[in-house]
Formats: sequence, structure tokens, C-alpha cells
Amino acid sequence: MNEEMREAVRDYYTTVLQINDDLKTSACCPAGAPSPYVRRLLENVHETVLAKFYGCGSPIPVAAQDRTVLDLGCGAGRDAFLLSQVVGPKGFVIGLDMTDEQLSVANQYLSWHMDRFGYSKPNVTFAKGFIENLQTAGIRDESVDIVVSNCAINLSPDKEAVFREIFRVLKPGGELYFSDVFAGRRIPPALQDDKVLRGECLSGAMYLEDFRRLLRRIGILDYRIVSSRRLTLDDPQVQASAGMIDFYAKTVRAFKVELEDICENYGQVAWYQGTIPECPHSFVLDDHHEFKTGLPVPVCGNTAMMLSKTRYATYFRMEGDYSIHYGPFHCAPASAPFKDTAAGACC
Repeated sequence: MNEEMREAVRDYYTTVLQINDDLKTSACCPAGAPSPYVRRLLENVHETVLAKFYGCGSPIPVAAQDRTVLDLGCGAGRDAFLLSQVVGPKGFVIGLDMTDEQLSVANQYLSWHMDRFGYSKPNVTFAKGFIENLQTAGIRDESVDIVVSNCAINLSPDKEAVFREIFRVLKPGGELYFSDVFAGRRIPPALQDDKVLRGECLSGAMYLEDFRRLLRRIGILDYRIVSSRRLTLDDPQVQASAGMIDFYAKTVRAFKVELEDICENYGQVAWYQGTIPECPHSFVLDDHHEFKTGLPVPVCGNTAMMLSKTRYATYFRMEGDYSIHYGPFHCAPASAPFKDTAAGACC
């Protein structure tokens, strides 16, 4: 069954979808205009690669200079070429995909992008493999600083294997930063095998509470939602078959650090110093934590760990430790209610 699902996805992204205008829903289209930061990066990406982009968000990390980044389900390479600019010539990007046709496009334009960026040698490599088994691409334990993915994990028939692999290859303090489609209820079995819904990133959408439980099983006790938007099902056929389900595109981050299963209060305070080049005035950790430059912000123990035991540590000044506990920290939970703001197709 897993191989049948993989073949159905390969076929959809090879024969049905030629460019992003062929999509039937807004699931694989990021909403709204990109940030100025991402817009500048996009100006350096070839139009053919842009036309074959099927992501649902913009999980492009900041503070990633000289880092190693893994892009799961890289497709034709749009995000990998954005990341190439983010990490710089001393960083490295690995793009992984299982579809030969998509990888062919990415490799076809690899040299073009390196010339465009002014790099003397490539800092991107594209590999064929399965996101459920990163060893197929030779990715070692604790060898990656950041894992990103843009609307690809929902396509996997074994999501627990995907997340176990992600946290295997992440270094201690590493970050998973991804955008994907989630659902407000479990997808009925009859719809999970629908090839159109699978290719449109809907039938494999994760029910958010099941996602929370999955992460907990593999030892990730806290994660953060960065953004969320409700998807529209504009195609009449798709609406007729799946219109009873509320779908959302969410951008999520999780860290390979030791966390507690709820937010606890240790009296800690964080100051953002404004030193991330892409974020001079404020840094957004998630949908309920924006750190304005120079403004002290009380934080829970988990947030303190995310800021002090990761690559963000050099950009923050922390006060307090874990020696005195003051009870629960009243912070919006990772499984906060879905936002109902609808968004139409935008590709």
C-alpha cells in the first residue's frame, strides 16, 4: 500500500501537475505576498523553478548563515535555492525528493543559480530518496542544523517514520521548521486513497491532535505554530468529496532540546537584542511570542530552552534559571484552536 501511494504521488506530480496553475485547491499555494526578506531571495530564482513550486507556506529560516539545512520533498528546488542564499557559500543545503522529473529540473538549473548567487562552487546538492528513511540518501545521525519541508510530509504514508528520521538527523539544539496541511478532524478512510485529494495535499493531512500525540511518542513534548490559514476547496469535485472537512495550512517549528509537556514558570525573562540581520526590530518565535528589540519578555521554561539552547542563543539575553519553580506558565498551548480565516488560491 505504501508503494502504491508513492506511485500515485509521483504520477500526480509528473503527469497531472506541470506547473502550479494546474492545482485544483489553495492547499499548495502560500497565501498573500511573501515577506520582503523572502521576496528578495525569490528575485534570484529561475522562472521555470518558480512555476513548478507546490508549497503551502514559507518555512525559510533566519539566523542560518553557514548552517547545514535539509529540505524534505524539495521538488524542483525553489526552497533549496532560497536556502542556498540564506546559508551563504559556507553553508550547505541538501534537497531530497523521490521524483526523478522534479529532481531533473532542480539539477538542470543548479549551475544557473550558483552563477546567479556568485558562488565559486555549489552549496546545494539534490538527492533521490524517501523522507521516511533518510539513510537512503546517506544522511547521518546529528548531521543537520535545520530541517525544512514545504507541504511534503502530508504526502507520506508513514508520518511517524518521517518525524523519527528528522529528529535522528538533527543536531542537538537543531530545528524542524515546516509548513504543511492539517485538518480539523481525521480524514475518513474512503478519502485517504483518493488520488486527486492525495496529490492536492488533502487526503494525507494530519489531524492536529494526532500530530501532537505523534510528536509526544517520539519524545518531542512541545512544538510551536508560527502561522495558520484556512484553505478553500475551489474545485467543485474536491468540494463535493471533502467539503465537510476543515483544512488548514500551518507553519510549525519544533526543536531538538529537552522540554516539559506543559509550559512551566521559572521566573525567566528574555531580551531580544535585535542582532538577527533579517529581523532588526523583532523576532517572531510563534503565533504568541513576538520579541521586540530591547523589550524584556517573561517566558516559560520551554520557550527559554528554545531560545537559549539553539542557534538563537547568541541573539538573546536571558535572565533566570530553573532553580525555582512558580507553577504553570499561562501561555497559549501548541494545540490552540484553529483560526477560521479563509484564504483563496494565490499561485
